[in-house]
Amino acid sequence: MISDLIVEEAVRRALLEDLGHGHDATTNALVPATKNGKAVMRARKGGVLAGLPCALKAFRLLDRDIELRAFKSDGDPVDKGEEILAVKGRAASILTGERTALNFMTHLSGVASETRRYVEAVKGTKAKIVCTRKTLPGLRVLQKYAVRKGGGSNHRFGLDDGILIKDNHIALAGGISRAIVAARKNAGHMVRIEIEVDTTAQLEDVLKTGGVDSVLLDNMSPDEMREAVRMVAGRIVTQASGNVHLDTVRAIAETGVDLISVGALTHSARALDIGLDIDM
Repeated sequence: MISDLIVEEAVRRALLEDLGHGHDATTNALVPATKNGKAVMRARKGGVLAGLPCALKAFRLLDRDIELRAFKSDGDPVDKGEEILAVKGRAASILTGERTALNFMTHLSGVASETRRYVEAVKGTKAKIVCTRKTLPGLRVLQKYAVRKGGGSNHRFGLDDGILIKDNHIALAGGISRAIVAARKNAGHMVRIEIEVDTTAQLEDVLKTGGVDSVLLDNMSPDEMREAVRMVAGRIVTQASGNVHLDTVRAIAETGVDLISVGALTHSARALDIGLDIDM
């Protein structure tokens, strides 16, 4: 589930952006305030749904009397032509909320659908598909929610979630061992530490130093990752990152890594085609 407070804040911000000076000029000019109507939201392409709470909130914030009937839930698969949501009430409210509702539904369903494709691609291996912080500003919580609805898992939500030592951190800290020691010294007992390595030689330094919970294998070939997994021998969590696509993810999963991070789940997912049609 996702907090209604988070949903309302995001949807309210989107509606305010769309309303601009506070009114829907087209609808106000063409649709009498007393006119009622019905509309149905349908999938125009198959995929996995996410964002329904946002769509419902968009209409309810505009009109508390509007009637909404959902035929699907987030995480459900949907086929082309299937009905997702029925909306009944003031026609002006339906039209004013239409684009905001669809923006959330199409984008988040696109994230969930793309995630499902990656999850299916690694089925039968132990690898989990995780997202990254490569998210749209202001929509991170919703995008990561959509990843979960697609069957994936979440990596960090923010910089304060844990310590992830990357190449630039290592350079500024003066090396792998110094970076790990400094991180462990400043981390609370509940804070986990992950470090990024590009080579098995760097991984060897990490394992000698100790003190980390997981290692990020960045842009390694499948053979290098397989060797890294052998070196780790289950002592810490292994996570693959870089050059992960649908045509490479299976080979990466078969190296034995625990996690595979995919930035494309959130920064490049194609919107799922969903429409809202007035039902006269």
